[in-house]
Amino acid sequence: MPHHPNWNIRWIKSIGEVDQGQWDRLALPLDTPLLEWHWLHALEASGSIAPPNGWHPLHLTVWQGEDLIAAAPLYLKTHSAGEFVFDHLWVRLASDMDTPYYPKLVGMSPATPVIGYRFLLADDVDREAVQKAMFTAIDAICTRLGITACQFNFVDPEWGAAALKSGYLAWRHQSYLWRNPGYSSFEDYLKPFRSTQRRNIRRERRRMAREGIAIQTLTGDQIPVDLAGLMYRCYEITNAQFGPWAAKFLNRAFFERIFRAYRHRLLIVAAHNQHAEMPLALSMLVHKGGQLMGRYWGSTRQIKDLHFNLCFYSPIDWAIRNNIETFDPGAGSEHKLFRGFAAIPNLSLHRFYQPDLNAVFQRFIGSVNIVEQDNIDELNQHLPFARS
Repeated sequence: MPHHPNWNIRWIKSIGEVDQGQWDRLALPLDTPLLEWHWLHALEASGSIAPPNGWHPLHLTVWQGEDLIAAAPLYLKTHSAGEFVFDHLWVRLASDMDTPYYPKLVGMSPATPVIGYRFLLADDVDREAVQKAMFTAIDAICTRLGITACQFNFVDPEWGAAALKSGYLAWRHQSYLWRNPGYSSFEDYLKPFRSTQRRNIRRERRRMAREGIAIQTLTGDQIPVDLAGLMYRCYEITNAQFGPWAAKFLNRAFFERIFRAYRHRLLIVAAHNQHAEMPLALSMLVHKGGQLMGRYWGSTRQIKDLHFNLCFYSPIDWAIRNNIETFDPGAGSEHKLFRGFAAIPNLSLHRFYQPDLNAVFQRFIGSVNIVEQDNIDELNQHLPFARS
């Protein structure tokens, strides 16, 4: 395998095998917070993202002496749960062809459908050369272990170009995103909407006061560590509403670890009844630099419009006050459009080591991508903004 003679490639089975300082020296400069050591370590060490649940960490690391110079969080999988790249079509196709689809190697921040995955690279290395060595190492281990495919989900668009040059095929999907053009107040956010939707949003916000609910935003050391248990309960309640379509992948230990060691990246939005000590509902978001990302929410009581306030309006208000540029609300339904979140594309990148499956994917993925872009364009026709 051609690479720099001073580089040593190691495959590791736990991010805990790498010193946090070494890993975060590569991860902290990135726009996304979801490839930082504490987030990935909490997923693994809590047992949420672990072999019993079908996630087998197999991280690629590149060393120069004792220094980590590149890394790729990767997971060996025999299912597609927790990826939010719904590849059931290709799984069925592989079955019809009597061709194995699993196991596959997946690069992503697990159970986190947020754009930003990429290789982690030191500033002082030949990035093109080290990435070429990493792609070659992935090809080698997939061939040696009989892994049928490698895919990267929710990729950083700029980094994705490197993977495409290495033979990966792009599959387009749909996400949502709110962009802040420089608003100075929540009223500025409301101005572009048609008058009917402005009234709807104001009415949904006023309902909280009528219900006797106060909403509070907490960051960093303002966040009580003992809210972790309630956040997990809220996460459970929300997932229970969706039955077999739930996306419950995390356990209580994950939230306890995040609330202890990752509060500097968290925004917690809490809804209180007047004079109640504990919140009745929580929303948990992650932020870094100019980005805000919605993750989890739940309520111990069903209250009309509470979800919109905790997951959209209060985070947007906080984002405006803190000069946040973009807000990814997370996976979900079209009601986000009516709060000003535009549909945008995101990409997963795929490389199949089974020739027949690779040929079929390559033949049809262009048409699939056209359909998906048409869907994105159609969704954006329903944004409730006044025409210029």
